[in-house]
Amino acid sequence: MEFLNGVNALTLVFVSLLVFAIAYRFYGIFIANKVLKLNANNVAPSIEFADGKDYVATNRNVLFGHHFAAIAAAGPLVGPVLAAQFGYLPGTLWILIGCVLGGGVHDMIVLFASVRHKGQSLATIASKEIGKGTGTIAGFAILFILILTLAGLSLACISAMHEASWSLFTVIATMPIAVLMGLIMRYRKNSVTLASIIGGILLIASIIGGHSLMQVKEISDLFHWNIKTISISITVYGFLASVLPVWLLLVPRDYLSTYLKIGTILMLAVGVIFVHPTLQMPAITDFINGGGPVIGGPVLPFIFIVIACGAISGFHAVIATGTTPKMLNNEKEILFVGYGAMLVEGFVALMALIAACTLVPGDYFAINTPKEMYDSFLAQNPSLHAVDLAHFSEKIGVDLHGRTGGAVSLAVGMAHIFNKIPFMDDVMAYWYNFAIMFEAVFILTAIDAGTRVGRFFLQEMIGGVIPKFNDKNWMPGILISSAIFTFSWGYLVYTGNVSSIWPLFGISNQLLAACGLIVCTTMLIRMNRKKYALCSAIPGVFMAIITFWAGYEQVVNIYLPKQQYLLSSLACLAMLLMLIVFVNTFKRWSKLLKMEARHIDYYGDEVKELVER
Repeated sequence: MEFLNGVNALTLVFVSLLVFAIAYRFYGIFIANKVLKLNANNVAPSIEFADGKDYVATNRNVLFGHHFAAIAAAGPLVGPVLAAQFGYLPGTLWILIGCVLGGGVHDMIVLFASVRHKGQSLATIASKEIGKGTGTIAGFAILFILILTLAGLSLACISAMHEASWSLFTVIATMPIAVLMGLIMRYRKNSVTLASIIGGILLIASIIGGHSLMQVKEISDLFHWNIKTISISITVYGFLASVLPVWLLLVPRDYLSTYLKIGTILMLAVGVIFVHPTLQMPAITDFINGGGPVIGGPVLPFIFIVIACGAISGFHAVIATGTTPKMLNNEKEILFVGYGAMLVEGFVALMALIAACTLVPGDYFAINTPKEMYDSFLAQNPSLHAVDLAHFSEKIGVDLHGRTGGAVSLAVGMAHIFNKIPFMDDVMAYWYNFAIMFEAVFILTAIDAGTRVGRFFLQEMIGGVIPKFNDKNWMPGILISSAIFTFSWGYLVYTGNVSSIWPLFGISNQLLAACGLIVCTTMLIRMNRKKYALCSAIPGVFMAIITFWAGYEQVVNIYLPKQQYLLSSLACLAMLLMLIVFVNTFKRWSKLLKMEARHIDYYGDEVKELVER
């Protein structure tokens, strides 16, 4: 294993690009043409149910930007950075394999199932494909997980923007810029290019101008918000994004943010090419069997939980059955939007891992180890002492010791790479703050889309009791559902009671990914494609087994010894709900596999059984 230490980061960049390109060209097209049999002639929900608010046919490049921005939140940035504790090799392997065979397939099949079911939610799909009882349980589980997810993402966003005036200014500036872009694209025909140019120029101006404006103390003080103010502001923004027409704020802002996201990652890739940094973190560390200060458990099964969105994510199922299926022009775009966006997210995850692993291991652990644990950690691991951290802290002007959670070590890693470029040493603080701002924008785009999808979920569930809520144009239903859902996660953020939900989020998120694959595999079997259904069934069952294993380890070895009984109860509840869904789904598989295909469905496909669209 020694020969894998000291690898040049450039090698990983080229290998990942090659793997993802081959995967898209062959496996992605195979899934699209053979497994899903995508047909551009089928009328998409965006056209069949067009309402100018949620169901809006959208340019595929703009939709790619929205979808990528919505699915790529904190996961691909923070997860791989935390997983660097095990060494760079486990994370790299799982990101590459997980994206190609798991995450990309998951996003495509879930998006396909929603398009064939009028753009409705995963819970509704489960109700129709498996049974109403299963759908109801799945709905509660998904809503529970989504509230935890948005609360956790919001806390990460607040952490990034707190006392960071420049970052806050730029994030706020993206909102009026997005509204302007939305109006241009809505009321000027064939104006995507024009809106993109205007939006791009204004975004660059807000980034550069914001840095200059924040040098003026009076202006900087205006954007020096405390945690409570930011908490309320994010909640209000989530509410507005969930009720305003999708073309006005949410989609153009996500599209605009994608320029910053992909642009920054490409800058990082160019920096790697230019600087040729060596990976300082070994391929495998001594913490692979557990006992590390960042992640307490062993690499198996925790690597699959910690990496999360960087390889496969249940949160993607929420977006792929929420906003995105209501905006696709035709089924053929599922390959580009679903599989393509997941591969780009995988590349983001790998770049985050590289940025963290270019730091000296001692600096990485000094940043990510809680201050109260650091002395004992150093006593047990004297070789892992900090090397360059004092220099970084001086240049950036921030004490970097004990800044746990992954976000700060990623920002330092990115600044470290950019700093290696000639004449950049004096602007390291600029790069650090830029990276923090970049992370905040990254996360916020998942919060707005997630809130809107949560509103869809809640409307569907209340609609089962009060039918009027099923009317997507009934404004009182929209406002009431949005207010209830936004308050649910906003209250948790404001009170700060979810600061330790990340392990729970990881378990819940991966259970939801398994749920998406397993539930939608049922649809493939019903459509008489049982041979091809293995493409989604195998990763679905694998993720279910591995996540139940991780959940057991988390509860028994981490939560209970620390007397964290509430977290233990919530983790067990999430696993129990999903176990019920899985058992009922497997029973449905057994029944379907015994049937013959004797029916022709709405789309002209020969199927085993007809279900309501």
